[in-house]
Amino acid sequence: MVLPHLLPLVPAPVTATAGEGRMPLTAASTVSGPAAATAQLIDAVARRSGIRLSSVEGDADITLRVDGALANAEGYSLTVGERVEVVGADEAGLFYGIQTLQQLLREDEDGSWGLLRATVADAPRFARRGVMLDVARHFFGVDDVKKFVDATSALKFNHLHLHLSDDQGWRIHIDSWPKLTELASSTSANGDPGGFYSKDDYREIVAHAASRHMIVIPEIDLPGHTHAIGVAYPELVEAPVLNDGLISESARLGQPLPVAGETYIGWGVGHSSVRIHKERTYDFVRDVVRELAEMTPGPYIHVGGDESLGTPQADFDLFAARATEIVVAAGKTPVAWHEMGSAADIAEGTVGQYWGNTTPQGTHAEEAAHFVARGGALIMSASNVAYLDMKYTPEFPLGLDWAAIIDVRAAYDWEPTAVLDVPATAILGVETPLWSETTRTISEVEQLVFPRAAAQAEIAWSPQTAPERTWDSFRARLGALAPLWKAEGVDFHPSPEIPWSAR
Repeated sequence: MVLPHLLPLVPAPVTATAGEGRMPLTAASTVSGPAAATAQLIDAVARRSGIRLSSVEGDADITLRVDGALANAEGYSLTVGERVEVVGADEAGLFYGIQTLQQLLREDEDGSWGLLRATVADAPRFARRGVMLDVARHFFGVDDVKKFVDATSALKFNHLHLHLSDDQGWRIHIDSWPKLTELASSTSANGDPGGFYSKDDYREIVAHAASRHMIVIPEIDLPGHTHAIGVAYPELVEAPVLNDGLISESARLGQPLPVAGETYIGWGVGHSSVRIHKERTYDFVRDVVRELAEMTPGPYIHVGGDESLGTPQADFDLFAARATEIVVAAGKTPVAWHEMGSAADIAEGTVGQYWGNTTPQGTHAEEAAHFVARGGALIMSASNVAYLDMKYTPEFPLGLDWAAIIDVRAAYDWEPTAVLDVPATAILGVETPLWSETTRTISEVEQLVFPRAAAQAEIAWSPQTAPERTWDSFRARLGALAPLWKAEGVDFHPSPEIPWSAR
């Protein structure tokens, strides 16, 4: 069943009323407002329609402005009548209002362009709306990451989590430990080419994300997922622990087992650990965190903590406490995967990232709740609904299936506050991760990310009880994004679940 929707907006706004007809947009149309916002709108309209609006001072066909009294942070109002006015509660709200305005731009049968007349008032449900890009299993260059930022920020995501280190490679230059990029960055999973970001590269990504109102969260995964560190500095990492699961999975995939001091190109997990009782390990962590903090204006540094299968619990507890305190001492808020909640003395205020099932297994719920007990909060990334690297169907050529087969509807039909027995106020929001074992190019990344990222964006932004928060409404509105994504060069998967629009 497809319901008629006059306002094809994703994510669904708090309130929206459709007007009659369209406001014509032509080469004579003008726009006024803050310079950065005006330039972004002019460029976006030109990419979509070929029409280049003129920037003017004072009265214009499209007026962009900021009014701090308007709404909550990141909120905006939008009116399209005989003229257009977009008012943001802050600069981020104005940016999001412009993204909504772009979705109202439509081409008529005669080739002319216009904006659907509408009145919208909007603000986000969750303050934390994130995407994660794994640049460790496969490396993606600066331009690819910027393209990823552009496409996801247009859906009103406001955090970019970069997974910068793993067993397969180290991706950020650290002055005090130069061998990390000299010796441990050259390859990726499957033996594909690697790479790394210079500090200037990283700053360029951070600045571009900031221009789209996204905060970058760098992750150095510790104490496990650290085989690559041992390629550069063998004295910091224990010998691999070859558990039965790793051996059988490597044999099934035809992948090599990890060997100490040699580059690892398989996908297996749980075999690596830094040397937790060596003080030199904490010198390393302190230096890496310090250098990341110096070039990361956002408040967070992620220290991993997942799948440390070969690390005794007492050692893991010791490391978790020390690593999170190092982040605090650097002036940042530590973030960690939910397993780090098994450590009693994680730093107070540490934010947990829950990646377990929507029906928690084993000790996952207890581990996640411990972050809240320690004065922190939680980000929800339930792997069986929010992991963008899972396949759409069993036959889909990209992705994995260990968490679930996740079609677009499965990505849409979940509620972040219903997974764990913690206060709803403890849920900061949603993050939807893309792990890159099977993705060699940004095009392949986009096929897995889009359209499912739009489902996660609506869960994170739109009111849970909004009338449009239904699958039938969403799939119709989502289908209307096809022309915009095509104009922006987003290589989305045209899932047969969605009635995609031609114009």
